[in-house]
Amino acid sequence: MTDKNPLSPHIQIYNWHISSLVSISHRITGIINIIIISLVCFWVAFLLLGNANYDFIQKFFESYFGKFFIIGAIWSFTFQILSEIRHIFWDLGFGFEIKTSNITGLSVIFGSFILTAIIFILGRNLF
Repeated sequence: MTDKNPLSPHIQIYNWHISSLVSISHRITGIINIIIISLVCFWVAFLLLGNANYDFIQKFFESYFGKFFIIGAIWSFTFQILSEIRHIFWDLGFGFEIKTSNITGLSVIFGSFILTAIIFILGRNLF
């Protein structure tokens, strides 16, 4: 006896879309941002304990891992902000057409990288 029920879409046959990529990334960056905000709170509390702790944190941010952390945090926040702006327009009833949704999704992705570069460059006083 064969089962005639349809199979649900499997990940191997499912076609990825820009909107699904942005949606999943939006959720992931939301979690990452909560962790980053918690780390910043611990960082400030750690700084209140003395100058030696400040030197330790300063050395961390001067390391390659620290710079990667800063760039990742900037990207995570810029991606989240741009994605939230996209959601605001959706809440107002705009941007549901496939073409518009793809354009705004790509704008969120590329815009977050561009804003990250601009913010990092401005923060390093390279202008």
